[in-house]
Amino acid sequence: MKLFLREQTPLIIIYLAQLLIISLVYRLDGGSAVEVTLYAALLSTCLLLAYLAYRYLSNRTFYERLQTPPGSLNESGGPVQSSPLADSLRKLLTRQFRLYQNDLHSYRHKLEEHIHFINQWVHSMKTPLSVIHLIIQDKDGPPFTAISDELDRLKKGLDTVLYTARLDTFEHDFYVEQLKLEEVVRSVTSEQKRLFIRKRVFPSISIESGLTITSDEKWLGFVLTQLITNALRYTVEEGRFVHFHGYTAEQGQVVLEVRDEGVGIPPGDLPRVFDAYFTGVNGRTFQESTGMGLYLVKQICGKLGHKAEISSEAGQGTAVRIIFSGSGAAGSAESAAQQ
Repeated sequence: MKLFLREQTPLIIIYLAQLLIISLVYRLDGGSAVEVTLYAALLSTCLLLAYLAYRYLSNRTFYERLQTPPGSLNESGGPVQSSPLADSLRKLLTRQFRLYQNDLHSYRHKLEEHIHFINQWVHSMKTPLSVIHLIIQDKDGPPFTAISDELDRLKKGLDTVLYTARLDTFEHDFYVEQLKLEEVVRSVTSEQKRLFIRKRVFPSISIESGLTITSDEKWLGFVLTQLITNALRYTVEEGRFVHFHGYTAEQGQVVLEVRDEGVGIPPGDLPRVFDAYFTGVNGRTFQESTGMGLYLVKQICGKLGHKAEISSEAGQGTAVRIIFSGSGAAGSAESAAQQ
């Protein structure tokens, strides 16, 4: 109603001005009594009100639709009404919506092709890396050790690209099961033993006996690999430890804390460490920082139904906690499976 009145305000003002001018001209010309003038004005006003009422009733849903924002794309069409204005608007919006759907479908198809290409490229790149690794695995000496280290970096970089590309289609590539937390941690740390040896940093595993979690082993392994890589990258002193502490919280949730003894994170950077491509102050010192590790940790944990938290003190180290909620993880898995 308010929108209708705002639209018709110029017409009402012009009508009143015209009525006043005609009444003055009528009086100056020696017309009839005031009662006749008022009666004519009343009749004219009634006609105006009848016209406005007709316009409002014939376009009521049109004005209501303009004042109500759509809740989804399917509601973006105009109102179904017989008035020419509402019908024209509905046809225009329907046409625009179809054009938008066509463009969206085209871009989605291009994006899927790009992701497929990335997946194929990563897998094709892993083959020569595996061949090179087989060639030098029995070789000794500093050059071969350096080559092996660079192969590990390339492999982790390719894995990061692959998992980032698969993040939007996460529900198509995961399998939730009951896992023993200690076995998962020991498996991942064993895979990263070369990195521990190269940095001369030691893993310290302290996990309560019998802790089980509901998660996807492959995605969780990637998360732990990212945390280990970060922990070792920012631990500059040799002989330090990366602590893996698994325990049951007061609320009955299983928690895995990965704590390093590295340089820590400045307080000003801490709120943004889970943002994509954010490297902060440490990223200017450690050139290998990409700003994607903790972002992927946060995103993957969210999709698995877990929660990722971080705390740090500059110069003392950083602790990342993964909180496994049994019902949350199961619920997330069931929801994704249904989709």
